[in-house]
Amino acid sequence: MKLYYKIFFFFVVALATVGCEKDFLEVPPQDQLVDETFWTSEQNVKTFAYGFYSAYFTGYGSGYTWGKYFSGQSLNDDFAPSNPPLFTQQVPTSGGGWSFAWVRKANIFIDRVQTVPMEEEAIAHWTGIGRFFRALEYHDLVKAFGDVPYYDSEVAEDDNEALYKKRDERTYVMDRVLEDLQFAAENVRDQVDNERLEVDRSVVLAFMSRIFLYEGTWQKYHEGNNSKAQEYLEAAKWAAEEIINSGEFSLGNYREVFNSLSLSSNPEVILYREYEEGVLTHALNSYNNKEPQTGPSKDAIDSYLLDDGLPISISPEYQGDKSIEEVMASRDPRIYETFVSDSLRINGIDFNYSTTGYATHKFLNEDIMDDPIGSSNLNPTDAPIIRFGEVLLNYAEAAAELETVGGPALTQADLDKSINVLRDRPGIMIPHLEVAGGQPAVNRQVYDDPARDADVPSMIWEIRRERRIELMMEGFRLDDLKRWKKLNYVDMVDYPDINRGAWIVKADYPGANLDNLVLTEGDEGYIIPVSASESLRTFDDPRVYLSPIPLDQITLYKNNGVELEQNPGW
Repeated sequence: MKLYYKIFFFFVVALATVGCEKDFLEVPPQDQLVDETFWTSEQNVKTFAYGFYSAYFTGYGSGYTWGKYFSGQSLNDDFAPSNPPLFTQQVPTSGGGWSFAWVRKANIFIDRVQTVPMEEEAIAHWTGIGRFFRALEYHDLVKAFGDVPYYDSEVAEDDNEALYKKRDERTYVMDRVLEDLQFAAENVRDQVDNERLEVDRSVVLAFMSRIFLYEGTWQKYHEGNNSKAQEYLEAAKWAAEEIINSGEFSLGNYREVFNSLSLSSNPEVILYREYEEGVLTHALNSYNNKEPQTGPSKDAIDSYLLDDGLPISISPEYQGDKSIEEVMASRDPRIYETFVSDSLRINGIDFNYSTTGYATHKFLNEDIMDDPIGSSNLNPTDAPIIRFGEVLLNYAEAAAELETVGGPALTQADLDKSINVLRDRPGIMIPHLEVAGGQPAVNRQVYDDPARDADVPSMIWEIRRERRIELMMEGFRLDDLKRWKKLNYVDMVDYPDINRGAWIVKADYPGANLDNLVLTEGDEGYIIPVSASESLRTFDDPRVYLSPIPLDQITLYKNNGVELEQNPGW
């Protein structure tokens, strides 16, 4: 039985168990009904665990609802939309993500697992699975709100003292998350029934490297807590190194990770979401194919190195940006795997135009692009959830940041087992990144990108560049800018290249109606997706690094005698 059928089966069982009408007066509590009829076998435990998957492993979404991959509305500097999304402007009345329902679900799962007649090894494994999902939920809550109340057990619905307790400090919560992931890493099985479709130890370690890279850098850049940053970064580095040293994963063709009908045998994929024609499909393939799309910014395109390993401002191979041929000449091959390299798609000429002329095809499967399943929301290409390439980046950044907070110095060995593995990927093969006296170098040539943010050390700048390029359009950029305290990069006034696209000359397109296309130099220049100054996105409010707590929750807590303090600035 395929995994999506099993997940569907879980919801059917749950509805049948607790949703039926009863024709007698006294009905046991719903949780008790589930306890008596459900928690009786390991198979049932596994079935319950599948209920977490669609919440945390969204992949390419389903139907017309996307996951985190390639969102044209992403608020970052990789995209240049014609209607740029803005930061949250006001406190929501309700909603906003302040909910502990998934924490409760995880705590119920952890508790009930202890009662199931299973071997001790199985109990430890499934307890680790429950603690893994609890860790994921608390990571999301802390990312959004900072301090949040921590619960490690089921709370009764009438226990107002527990339900409305004050927020726990961020570091306290993340210390508990670290404990959960350490337990999971020690107890979750290496081998599971559905490899790469179910959570195993490698999945735990991969997410551990992601979560504690985020939190370690947050502690450094936002809290100034270098000791806690060092602790968390060491955890991220350890988890990534465990996967690297296992030898279980390797890198193959870059684009096949994102546009394959099946990822079951892809050596890079640690966990993926499986799609099936006519059963579970998505719309991402068609967005890269037959529809207008939000294009990459000139800033994003310019971040790609040349194939000599040097930035555009330094490399003698850079030919300029006055044509698509010049832009794409002699670049890091990942640019060809991510963007259409031989033509522009221009509004007024192409029905599937891009807002910047530069078009993305990273997620497009050309074999099905003209078939019905290549259109609309019928796409069955599988989606990576977490992959080895990201783990390598997590290791490299954690190692580099550790040097800045009291840890060991970044070594060439660190780069050779991470960044340079990415550069040695089949089909990429660009020169290795070297460390020379703490500075970046290629072929023993030390360099410093003139475009570097002066606040960012040159080696960390290059590691961040590698991350941006490798993970382009995969939904990481906004989180990265937040944890680095660099949301100012999305300011379209201070950084005009995020509101620019390809250079074109209108006269080169006789007969085309390009009246609505605004260029920097009149009838030629860089495409400007947003021409009205009042529509430009700016950044001048640091409060948006954390989300506001909705007003109804503050009122609800107050009615129960507790002051729920709002986040700073809101």
